[in-house]
Amino acid sequence: MDYKKKVDVKKQYLLVSMFFLVTLTNFNIDIGFSLKPFMIFSFIYLLMNLSKFEIKKLYWYEIVLIIFHLYYCYTGVFAKYPESSVRVLFGFTILLGCYFIMKHAMSGIPVNVIERAIAISGVLFNSVSILLYILGLSVLNFQFQGDRIKVLGVMLDRDYPRLIGTVPDPNFYIFYNTLFFTYFLCKRNSLLNKAGLLLCILTNILTFSRGGLLAMTLIVVLYFFMNNPVTQIKLFFGFLTSFTIIGYVVVFYLKFDVMRIIESRINDFSQDGGSGRFVLWERAWDYFSSNVWLGIGAFNFPDYNELHYGEYIHVHNMFLDILAESGIIGFALFIVFIITLGVEIMKKKVIKANTYLFLSLLAIIFQMMSLTLIINEMLFMYLAIVAVLISIKSKSFTTLENNEGRSYEKITTSGGEYI
Repeated sequence: MDYKKKVDVKKQYLLVSMFFLVTLTNFNIDIGFSLKPFMIFSFIYLLMNLSKFEIKKLYWYEIVLIIFHLYYCYTGVFAKYPESSVRVLFGFTILLGCYFIMKHAMSGIPVNVIERAIAISGVLFNSVSILLYILGLSVLNFQFQGDRIKVLGVMLDRDYPRLIGTVPDPNFYIFYNTLFFTYFLCKRNSLLNKAGLLLCILTNILTFSRGGLLAMTLIVVLYFFMNNPVTQIKLFFGFLTSFTIIGYVVVFYLKFDVMRIIESRINDFSQDGGSGRFVLWERAWDYFSSNVWLGIGAFNFPDYNELHYGEYIHVHNMFLDILAESGIIGFALFIVFIITLGVEIMKKKVIKANTYLFLSLLAIIFQMMSLTLIINEMLFMYLAIVAVLISIKSKSFTTLENNEGRSYEKITTSGGEYI
């Protein structure tokens, strides 16, 4: 192995460690806030590279994101519960620091090494989650009676054995899996990636998350129609094979009554109002209506909800959360961030070279309608990867002709070529 390959392997191990540790949110130390593994790793990395650490020129969407978060936290000055706003400011400061550390760790690394690290960490994340899920079921002796009971990688929720793996909530699991799922979906060119896609499909299904599964289904449908007929046929039979394998595992190995679970989840939706989300959304709108411009203050909705309704809970809708807590000004800044991010991706033709980043963005936006993601490490990791990939200046698009006389594009990057 030559020197360059050895260096690339070391960098790949570094990125795999960093990406995988981001997914281990269930393993943290409470020291007034949740000290998570990736934070410790990032701090150690910073200490070891302090002399050469630098923050490079920011993209517009990064600037807007920082302005939004600073304004969002500033609304706490007028809040009824300013201590909650201080906590979110502290959390944002930590995540922003980790964001710049992740960018620095990926700088100068070829695209293929970064993507290989995404693949390996995705397989690790889903494999460990499946293992914890099966161990949890074994501890429960495959008895699924209970509500809000967590054992290792499984959570019993209204008698459903929902997979949580290494994260605390089954609905958030699919969000953490979004980048890996879209990557494996778009890069089915190796056995590792095919296995990763199968694992992602299995773990996503076992979360029984209606909103998350709907988001992933829409992404698959969109990607299906983005491709030519030959690829569509391969996708169709690939998913048919995957569902056959998963069905066998779920029915004969895990011994799930699949039809009963599906029927129950559908019936629950008509009875629980989206697990109570519709009621929370109505309350968020009411709080916004009474504080249109500045909102009720950063991270104050749970406190208001506890005060008026006796339950400390988030809105489960990022857009309504921002609207209620930071008013029209904060909401407008957030929308500008989404738009500038989308424009940057399209301008740099990421949709061609790295389609999975584009699909991930759409899936993230959709999941924001049922989750609160204002301070989330996986979101910042995704943004760091986007920033690094669009910063590659050696990208060139050259129209060539193949042997059959048909044109195609060769995309050359520092990480190799994509045809």
